Amino acid sequence: MWFMSSTAGLVGGERLIMRLHPHWKTVLRPLLILAATVVALLAVLIVLPSVHDGALVRLALGAVALVIIVAFTAVPLLRWRTTSYELTTRRLRLRTGILTRRGRDFPLMRISDVSFAQGPLDRLLACGRLVVESMGEHGQLVLTEIPHVQRVQSVLFQLVEDEQQRLAREQQ
Repeated sequence: MWFMSSTAGLVGGERLIMRLHPHWKTVLRPLLILAATVVALLAVLIVLPSVHDGALVRLALGAVALVIIVAFTAVPLLRWRTTSYELTTRRLRLRTGILTRRGRDFPLMRISDVSFAQGPLDRLLACGRLVVESMGEHGQLVLTEIPHVQRVQSVLFQLVEDEQQRLAREQQ
């Protein structure tokens, strides 16, 4: 999580307050799979007896390991890296996608409630689930694995209040 001052994709008078990615614990499983795959491949290659077509067997094992690494490590890591949540002075922006990008914006003026939930492990790792209640057809947005979720909830709640006050001033 960090504070930014970039203006890409923002409307007039809007400022980027915070940009975050899902918590690092979401990449723990892919990294463990990577380590286990490499260790298993090395163990099999060391134990593999010298056979007539040993090079072909080694090549096949390498290909299987590569498929496992791409499917269970590279793709989840890219998905984690290309997922971002942005808080601006006017909206909550969600951006996802590796090859194709998808975005979803929630205007702060439509948010009616912001809450969070943390289990014991989440509290230890300073992450959790953020629940954003919104007026409209989509109703509730649940974001999981949000780093420093209590702080994000507080900032988002304050931004919602500030936006409501700004709109009330404009109507006067």
